[in-house]
Amino acid sequence: MHHRPLDGVRVLDLTNVLAGPYCTYQLMLLGAEVIKIEMPGRGDLARRLGPDVDLNRAGLGASFLAQNAGKKSVELDLKDDRDRASLEELASNADVLVENYRAGVLARIGFPWERLRELNPGLIYCAISGFGQTGPMSQAPAYDQVIQGLSGMMSITGTTETAPLRVGFPVADTVGGLTAALAITAALAGRGRDGEGRFLDVSMLEASLSAMGWAVSNYLVSGIEPQPMGDQNVTAAPSGTFDAADGPLNIAANRQEQYESLCRLVERPELITDPRFADREARKQHRVELNRLLNEALRRRPAQEWERMLSAAGVPAARILTVAQAVATDQVAARGFLSDLPFPPGTPRDVVERSPEGRLRVSGNGVLVDGEQLSPRTPPPVLGEHNAELPDLLRRWRSGRQSEIVR
Repeated sequence: MHHRPLDGVRVLDLTNVLAGPYCTYQLMLLGAEVIKIEMPGRGDLARRLGPDVDLNRAGLGASFLAQNAGKKSVELDLKDDRDRASLEELASNADVLVENYRAGVLARIGFPWERLRELNPGLIYCAISGFGQTGPMSQAPAYDQVIQGLSGMMSITGTTETAPLRVGFPVADTVGGLTAALAITAALAGRGRDGEGRFLDVSMLEASLSAMGWAVSNYLVSGIEPQPMGDQNVTAAPSGTFDAADGPLNIAANRQEQYESLCRLVERPELITDPRFADREARKQHRVELNRLLNEALRRRPAQEWERMLSAAGVPAARILTVAQAVATDQVAARGFLSDLPFPPGTPRDVVERSPEGRLRVSGNGVLVDGEQLSPRTPPPVLGEHNAELPDLLRRWRSGRQSEIVR
């Protein structure tokens, strides 16, 4: 790919763990130059997070490796005057600064938005936090699971017997990071019109509530409080997980024509005209009985066979895969979603040896630009890998103009 959408954009990354690094990883994939500022000798906490103890000890935890390819790492102690001066100069010439400290921390160490704006009127400053910079909870600590619980997400995950349950991946962190990346790219576009920087205050709680869709909107609009329904979809029936001969199968026959096709394919055409199931609302009211009848028919064939038959007829249906199976599908391979990179220096030998072809595999972001996948160009950095380049970085950032998006 000759040019990426954010080529030339300079991002100062003062983030840790997941929501912030995930945001800046998206910006890097889109072409931005990302300088990751890390505490000397310690770095991002994610360097020590992951299932592989040896990687954690090496400061290359799986969580870090997954979100930081393509970035540069510079160690700065923000309590040290010389390092603070370096940060000030970087911020003076950056397009974007992203941090995910607790609300107000960067201001308390001498870099409030007012000062940063004075140093750099075109700066896009994005602060990601659990609850935002204002409000009675702004100073409360927050991790993904805390946000999942406070958003109501856990209350509707599982069944009436098992809820509340945590969603099986850090969805609140991820949604917060995506929301921040969207806001930053929008602010850069706006700056192209007026030349003005922006202060972006991203709340993971609010971003999560926004992402919950009908679970929140049904209550806000109709006063109907959502309940946990396990693997069933409250908005339609039959829509959920069903029993094939060899395991579970997801089917979402949400439209009338899809339901009728499903009934014919499972050789139960009488269910189309049965008054209990004749229309959408009737099917929702008699969901349990309809599911029982469909499961009886679906158990005659394996899940993959049903997947082929139903999909060919326009009925959304697919097997339920493990993560290992999902990343190995032909569809993921065809899109080039996964990239293989060299492991960073210092990676334990046994980790390299047990990896496919001795390479580190990382994900893209699901976007093709002009038909090409957005992939990192370099592996995740070791802590302070680019310390020696700081004088050159400062000179280059000082001498070059901000991104052409500015004007």
